[in-house]
Amino acid sequence: MDKAPALQGRIIAAHGRHYTVELPDGSLRKCFPRGKKAGAAVGDRVRISPQGADEGAIDEILERRNLLYRSDDMRTKQFAANVDQLLIVVAPEPLFSDDLLGRALVAARSAHIEPIVILNKTDLHASLPKARERLATLSKAGLRIIEVSALAPEQVKTTLAPLLRGRNSLLLGQSGMGKSTLLNTLVPQAQAPTQAHSQALGAGKHTTTSTRLYHLPDHGGDLIDSPGFQAFGLYHLSSTEIEQGFPEFSEGVKHCRFYNCTHRHEPGCGVLAALARGDIPVERHELYKRILAENEAQGRY
Repeated sequence: MDKAPALQGRIIAAHGRHYTVELPDGSLRKCFPRGKKAGAAVGDRVRISPQGADEGAIDEILERRNLLYRSDDMRTKQFAANVDQLLIVVAPEPLFSDDLLGRALVAARSAHIEPIVILNKTDLHASLPKARERLATLSKAGLRIIEVSALAPEQVKTTLAPLLRGRNSLLLGQSGMGKSTLLNTLVPQAQAPTQAHSQALGAGKHTTTSTRLYHLPDHGGDLIDSPGFQAFGLYHLSSTEIEQGFPEFSEGVKHCRFYNCTHRHEPGCGVLAALARGDIPVERHELYKRILAENEAQGRY
């Protein structure tokens, strides 16, 4: 019997080593990587060998434009590949982490992915000013911040639909930020489970357990939903890539005396001078130093 010809498709769902591949005709196949191969991510374009009527083996991951992932001393977690923009969902309640948000922004910029922060739950009027204040530093550094309330579906659609049209967007956020509610508004057929966050714990419960790509209705484009996260290691980044994740450093870097300046203690450092003038927020420089120190401790450089 002749071997079935290889097919090309795109991974639209991933759960462990189980993948769903969508073929150009819209049909779906459950696929597994050959042998011990791994590394495929939602958004990857792949070449597969059909097996039976609706299964297949992933033979090759085709060339990527980018890959967003996090890494620490225990594991690497891939979010998605071939992403045009990263939508990071935060909210006034429960408290979002400045540290995790900052790390996600560094990861996006190192992968040449445009990051955008979605401030959700703007109906929480009492805690909204504090959230805005915490985001003001990033806004001044040029980060785009968009405000919505998932309780106002039409406002969500009107605000976000033009942003998503014709693009492959990754939706990311800590648990409890309302990410799944936003997804259900934009893609009703997703029917993603939602769960009110625990007031007692001050944190949300994980409701998304696997990564999945959804086709947006009417206006085109794709939206990738990924599980919430409570850690964001960046062990895979070089010192240069970490620096690029802090765009507010760029002007100061031009004035550094040494080409290999780490912006921590060197004389004639333009970044430290900008920090002293108040042009760079202390908390952003502290985050930069933490990430750098973590990677150095692992012998990354």
